[in-house]
Amino acid sequence: MEIRVLRYFVAVAEEGNISNAAKILNITQPTLSRQIKDLENELGVELFARGNKQITLTEDGVLLHQRAMEIIELADKTASAFQEQKENVSGIISIGAVESNAVPYLMDILKEFSDKYPKVQFCIYSGYVDDIKDKIDKGLVDIGLLVEPVEISKYDSMKLPYEDRWGVIVPKNHEIAGKKAVTIKDIVKYPLIIPRRAMIGGEIKSWLDPYNGKMRVVAAYNLLSSATYFVSNGAGIAIALDGAMAVKENKENVFIAVEPKRNVSSVLVWKKNHIFTTSLTLLLKMIRQRYCVNEIF
Repeated sequence: MEIRVLRYFVAVAEEGNISNAAKILNITQPTLSRQIKDLENELGVELFARGNKQITLTEDGVLLHQRAMEIIELADKTASAFQEQKENVSGIISIGAVESNAVPYLMDILKEFSDKYPKVQFCIYSGYVDDIKDKIDKGLVDIGLLVEPVEISKYDSMKLPYEDRWGVIVPKNHEIAGKKAVTIKDIVKYPLIIPRRAMIGGEIKSWLDPYNGKMRVVAAYNLLSSATYFVSNGAGIAIALDGAMAVKENKENVFIAVEPKRNVSSVLVWKKNHIFTTSLTLLLKMIRQRYCVNEIF
């Protein structure tokens, strides 16, 4: 299975049309069709459901598309790392970040770094904690910005001096919208939209457990941006951190802090014993010099 063929497959999957994909790839349509058919024969599955004008991914195709994207990204990062050795400071640094108050400050650092080393490119990935940790483990993300509490014993890490506060997001016309703060007891009477991690454990689950049977969870979210639409249409109120961009940008909802005060800290993590590129080493050094309050090695 060649990376070149995987790139062909991804192009067809994203275009939904062999002819359009062939034009983008600058190869002939028969050549592309043959390459896709050879790939299906190699894997022993059908990757596309073929219609008259459009083709769509099968279940096996969806799985390969996900894996192919990861393989291609890793191949590009590897090629970039070797290219960096030939040049001064260049290459690609991949950063995964949760929604948090630390993000704007991290972006300031990246801007400063980019000005100093213009040949370095950043690949910014927004996600939730478990997703980012998985990408670090697979080598798809170099460093991750996470919020505590989080299990990071298998990573090297650097604690940052920024905190987020837990609270709830409600529509502006909600009956509790005028409150400056609420308790857990106040909010469990309403339909709740909670972070997905809270479904399987963690800090929020410990808050809600005493009210089992007295509350209704209507949805769980990975990223808050989608959940805020659910809040806006009155489906429920969302438990969230105040640092999420969706909290700051949505004008239809308001954030109310939870009392007693519950804050979480931000932490940068990366693989232990990771062989750093020159650019990544320099970036971590810059972050330490500017924002680090505690390092764990």
